[in-house]
Amino acid sequence: MWSQFTSAVEREEYCLYWLTLQCAIIANVTQGIVILSDQAKENFSPAAKWPEKGANPERLTEIAERVIEDKSGMLVELDHEERARQDSVRSYGVAYPVFTGTIFCGLVAIEVKAETEEELKYTLEQLQWGISWMEVMLRRERENDAGELLKRLKASVDLMAEVVSRKDYMSACLSFVTELATCLMCDRVSLGHIKNKKIKIQAVSHSSRVSDNMNLVRAIIQAMDEAISQQKEVFYPGTGHERQIVRDHESLARQHGSEYILTIPFYDEERYVNVITLERSKTGPFTDDDSMYCKSVASLIQPVLRMMFERERPILTKASDGFKCFIKKGMGTEYGGRKLFAILIVIMVIFFAVKDGDYRLPANTILEGAVKRVIVAPFEGYIKDAYVRAGDRVDKDAKLCMMDDRELRLERLNWMSKKAQYEKQYQEAQATRERAEAEIFRAQIDQASARLELTESQIERANLVSPFNGIVISGDLSQRLGGAAVKGEILFEVAPLDEYRIILEVDERRIADVTTGQKGHMILSALPNEKIAFTVNKITPIAAAKEGLNFFRVEAAPEVITDRLRPGMEGIGKIYIDRRNLFSIWTRSMKEWLAVKFWEYFK
Repeated sequence: MWSQFTSAVEREEYCLYWLTLQCAIIANVTQGIVILSDQAKENFSPAAKWPEKGANPERLTEIAERVIEDKSGMLVELDHEERARQDSVRSYGVAYPVFTGTIFCGLVAIEVKAETEEELKYTLEQLQWGISWMEVMLRRERENDAGELLKRLKASVDLMAEVVSRKDYMSACLSFVTELATCLMCDRVSLGHIKNKKIKIQAVSHSSRVSDNMNLVRAIIQAMDEAISQQKEVFYPGTGHERQIVRDHESLARQHGSEYILTIPFYDEERYVNVITLERSKTGPFTDDDSMYCKSVASLIQPVLRMMFERERPILTKASDGFKCFIKKGMGTEYGGRKLFAILIVIMVIFFAVKDGDYRLPANTILEGAVKRVIVAPFEGYIKDAYVRAGDRVDKDAKLCMMDDRELRLERLNWMSKKAQYEKQYQEAQATRERAEAEIFRAQIDQASARLELTESQIERANLVSPFNGIVISGDLSQRLGGAAVKGEILFEVAPLDEYRIILEVDERRIADVTTGQKGHMILSALPNEKIAFTVNKITPIAAAKEGLNFFRVEAAPEVITDRLRPGMEGIGKIYIDRRNLFSIWTRSMKEWLAVKFWEYFK
C-alpha cells in the first residue's frame, strides 16, 4: 500500500491510497471520505472514499457541509439514540479542512468509534498530521500547473515575437503556422482568412507556396467550412466530445493521412475572420488543453496579422471597402440613430446653403474720450495737497492738487523790496540830475517788475484746476504728498464725460469690408446687458501688430451716451456690412486660407 501511495500520479489514486493508509493507522475507523475542489475552486466533489463498498457517506454529509462553510476543523458525536441505549462505545464524526497556503481546497472526514478521550485525541492528532500529505499533493499539482502555464506562456511570447519580426503579412502568417505546428507537434497547420463568406488559405506550415487548385487545399477549406457552419471547434475523431459533424474532416484524414484533426474558427468584429486547422498522426488526439492554448495564442497574434493585412492593402481597395461599409450601414435596418443624425446634418447644410443672414464683422473695441487734457507740473517744486485721484468726477475749475508756493511767496517779497529800492534810487538820481544812473535804475526797476510778474504767475498756477467737466482717467498724488515734481511732469489726465469715441481693432483680412458711415453695435465687458449703437467715422490706413496679427484702427462715434460709460472700457463690437449667404459667411475664412495655400504651392 505504501508503495502504491508513493508512486501514485493521478489525484484519485493518491487520495484513495492515502485514505486507506489513514484508516489503517487510526483504530476503529468505520468509514472515511476525501472531498476536494475542482481546478476552478468553485465545486466540491468526493475524490476518494473508504471502504469502497459498504460505506455510508451520507452520515458524514452534514459535518462536511459545515466544514466547507466555516473552513475549520470539527468533531461531532453521531448516533445519539444508540448512545442512549449503549454508553460504552460512541461514534464520532471528525473532519479537518485542507489548505494550500491560504486557499481552501477541500476536507477529510472520517467516522470513528472511541470509548475514551485519549482515543479521540490520538485520532485527531493522527488525522491532522496525515493531512500534510494531502497538502503536499495539492502543492505539487499547483506547481505542475504553474510550470505548464509558464511554459506555454513562454512559447506564446516567443511565437508572437517571431511573427512581429516579419516585415510582411504572408511571411508573418507562414511563421505563425510553422511555429504553432512545432509547439503542438503537428504535422501540418493551416491558416485561413474569411472574406465575403469565402475562405482563402493564407499559409500552410512548412510550405512556402499555396495553390488554390491543390487537392489538399480544397480538402482543408472544406474542413474549415464545416467548422464555421457549426460555429465551434471540431475535433476529429469526435470521441469524448459533444456530437458534431465531421464528414469533411474524415475525408481530409482519409485522403491525406491525418489521424487527428482540430479546426478552430475565430470570431472578431461580429463575424468569423480566421480559421485554423491542425493535423497530426503520431502524438495522439487533440485535447481541450490544446484547443485552449491555440485559442490563447491566436488571440494574441490575430490583431497583429490584421494590422499587417490592413497595412498592405491597396489604397483603392481600402477606399472601396470603406464606401461599401458606409453604404451597407446607410441602407440597412441598423444604426437608426446614426441615420437620423446624418439626415439632420444634411437638412441643416441645405438650409444654411440657401439662407441669407446679416454679415457683421466682429472686432475688439476700446472706449476713449473724444479729447484728453493733460495736467502737468507748472514748475519744479513740491506737492502740497491732492484733492482727487483717478476715477473721480470733477467740475470745471475744480481743484485737482496744490503745489507748495512758500518759496515763491518769499521770492515775490524779495522782488517787491528790490523794486521799491530801485524806485527810490531812481528818484534820487533824477533829483541830482544824474541821467546815466537814472537810466540804470530804470532798467533795474523794469527787470524787478518782470520777475515779480513771473513769480505771481507761478503762484497762481500752483493751484491746478480742471479745464472742463469730466473724469480723472489717470493720476494719484495721495502717496506723493511732500514729494518733488519736475516741471512738465504729467500729474493728471482728464477726459470729458459727454464726448466719446470708439476704437475698433479690425483684422487686416477684413478691413476692405469696412467703410465710413457703416452702423454697428458694441457690448462692453462691464455692461454686458447694454447694446451701444455706433457709426464708423474714420479708418486709419496704418496697420498695428498685436498678438501676432495685424489690425487696422477704426474710429466710431457712439449714438447714445449714458452716465455709466467710462473711458478705458473694453468690449466687442460688430460692424454691419450687408446680407450674405450664411454658409459663405461661416466658410469664408477657410476658403481664403485654402486659396492662399493653393497659390503658395501650385502657382
